[in-house]
Amino acid sequence: MRFLSKIAANRLSLAPVFTSFFNKIRILPFALKAVPRPFLVFSAFFLWTSLSIGSMILIPMDAESQENHLKAYGITYWVLTKQQKVQWLLNYRGGSFLLPDGDAIRKECQIRGVSFEVISDNKAEEILEAISSPSQNQEAVILEKAPKIAVYSPKENQPWDDAVTMVLTYAEIPYSTVYDEEVLTDQLALYDWLHLHHEDFTGQYGKFYQGYRTQPWYIEGKLNSEKRAAELGYNKVSVEKGAVALKIRSYVIGGGFMFAMCSATDSFDIALAAQGVDICEPMFDGDPSEANYQSKLDFSKTFAFQNFTLERNPLRYEFSSIDMTNKRSGVPRESDYFSLMEFSAKWDPVPTMLCQNHTSLVKGFMGQTTSFERDEIKPVVLVLGENKLNGEARYLHGVKGKGFFTFYGGHDPEDYQHRVGDPKTELELHPNSPGYRLILNNVLFPAARKKKQKT
Repeated sequence: MRFLSKIAANRLSLAPVFTSFFNKIRILPFALKAVPRPFLVFSAFFLWTSLSIGSMILIPMDAESQENHLKAYGITYWVLTKQQKVQWLLNYRGGSFLLPDGDAIRKECQIRGVSFEVISDNKAEEILEAISSPSQNQEAVILEKAPKIAVYSPKENQPWDDAVTMVLTYAEIPYSTVYDEEVLTDQLALYDWLHLHHEDFTGQYGKFYQGYRTQPWYIEGKLNSEKRAAELGYNKVSVEKGAVALKIRSYVIGGGFMFAMCSATDSFDIALAAQGVDICEPMFDGDPSEANYQSKLDFSKTFAFQNFTLERNPLRYEFSSIDMTNKRSGVPRESDYFSLMEFSAKWDPVPTMLCQNHTSLVKGFMGQTTSFERDEIKPVVLVLGENKLNGEARYLHGVKGKGFFTFYGGHDPEDYQHRVGDPKTELELHPNSPGYRLILNNVLFPAARKKKQKT
């Protein structure tokens, strides 16, 4: 009461308080004249104490609270570009984000349609304290800087979409496009994160020969690939693509982050295992494949797979036994879901980070490489997602040297069976896609302050 009496005794001291407050809520200061003095006194005390309390922005990522999960990642990335740190609250309300408060951030959330909550510093501390409890499988991970992103993609238009470039564009996360020229001249060192999508590193032009060899896009793509290889000093596309795969391998070993989807997963490992071995038939490189090439594969060079058998038939749309697409007769579409594994957030924050979602069951989707044969996955590689109906692995993660890689089976998380020439997915219709969230988990992963994985 003494404090209130001092305020009441000094009318002038109220002026800056009320002027500041009413300006903020767009009520003119002269409106104060109509307000009773006792109300002014108590309001001044309430406002003075309220304005002295700090606040934070919580972006909830649970199913009930978030209107646009995908753009929430874009907001988080945008805040990191402003040299501000973000806390990723693993397993707390779907993997929520805790951001510093500010008018610019609030406005950006509103513009992008991202749900957010303004909480006091005390509330934020309560949340963090609860998360830190040993009884909770939760953890707060600090995101420190916006990773520089590269997408490996040819300059020519392709007759299919790319899930990663679509979701990066939708989430408003900037990226650069690189291809063989940039990779072979060591420009990957400029980037923190590299994406490979529907790519063929074996030099067999995606194994599209049987169905599409007369299509203009196939003919043009083959000619462009041969021209590019020659300009880069290689006599065959398969040899040039093998050199690209080796450069990417070195990038990861040196500390880079690689994320691959669909056929880029298994064709990448095949190219590494077949270094110096001709596995291509004449329609691909002009001469027969090497005799007994299967026995000459070196699985020690691969990232994720071992003991696989290559598909010898050039007319078959398949690279090897790694892919499970043709072994899924027992998986009807209506039951095609894969489960995300649960890890200890405090002991294994990396796989926990990559599995953040608002559901533990994700709709399945197909691709040239839909999923992975469990028996052909190296024991050091983590399976992050699996289909329990047939035991196939859908989502893998591993460490190579100082870097990391993630392999994600399938082509488009919101197009069950995307075919050549199909229209692209409109992500405005899928702002809460669990399958696309897994891609964006990987995008933010390099921003995290690293802790050594325990298992």
